[in-house]
Amino acid sequence: MINRRAFIARLTVGALLASRSAGAQPARAMRRIGWLSPASAADGLPNLEALRAGLRELGYVEGRNITIQARWADGRSERLPQLAAELVRLPVDVLCTAGSQASGAAKHATSTIPIVFANVAFPDQTGLVASYPRPGGNITGVAFIGPEYGKRLELLKEVSARLSRVALIYNPDNPGSVSALQETQRWTTALGVRLEPHEFRGPQDFERVFRTIAGKRPDALMTTADPLIASYRTRIVDFAAKHRLLSMYPGREFVDAGGLMFYGGSIPEMYRRAAVYVDKILKGAKPGDLPVEQPIKFDMVINLKTAKTLGLTIPKSLLLRADQIIE
Repeated sequence: MINRRAFIARLTVGALLASRSAGAQPARAMRRIGWLSPASAADGLPNLEALRAGLRELGYVEGRNITIQARWADGRSERLPQLAAELVRLPVDVLCTAGSQASGAAKHATSTIPIVFANVAFPDQTGLVASYPRPGGNITGVAFIGPEYGKRLELLKEVSARLSRVALIYNPDNPGSVSALQETQRWTTALGVRLEPHEFRGPQDFERVFRTIAGKRPDALMTTADPLIASYRTRIVDFAAKHRLLSMYPGREFVDAGGLMFYGGSIPEMYRRAAVYVDKILKGAKPGDLPVEQPIKFDMVINLKTAKTLGLTIPKSLLLRADQIIE
């Protein structure tokens, strides 16, 4: 027989245990998301913020039910394998990657942790996925798959019908950058344009690349989407302005820095869509069964101030189609 004092003591102990158990539940529910980017935090933070915004819309709040462990390569792609390995060792529940090189490093680092990529080009050609409908393995995401490359050349031709030669800066160490070059090249014959590729692996190449382009005097300048190239956008934009070149870029940040035009999939929207994949995977879906998406929103931004400096008249038909005009 239990006396009253012992009974109350048992109730108290039971309540404390229940309280501790309840207090432990949020810790068990906390999911850890890894973020791997070849850029610096200063350059890549807008993309991470877009992912965060997408996660918040789906009910994921940092400090409440998720934590985000971010790793930045600061423009040094050779660091990506080491940073990917760090995230795998933590470990994380899902690993989100920015661009083709980070995605490749993550895939090499783990075959079990789910990987969600964004802002990659032709992942089937670079070996990231088996196919778009069924990527297979532990990886899926949102990718550029094609039409925007030819469209960029078309838009340049609309600005200047006499356009015939276009210099294109690309990173040969980035499989996505190489695929983008090849896809752009595929459109040149139909548009009557000759593409002049220039390899860029780092700031040590600026003098050579700029000297070669200036000597050949093309009609326009383009770059592929590459975090390393984007991190030096101000120097590239300034070079185009100095030599009075038409320019078309794969990222909005180039136009904000003074470049003439941007056309492409909305990169922030790609990272918001990546959050949808994260949500599905945390709820039990297998990444290899989730089809790769391509952007559904494409933006065109024209820097009218730059056009005036170059003495260009942008056709009204083009201005009417622009999502934003910088004046």
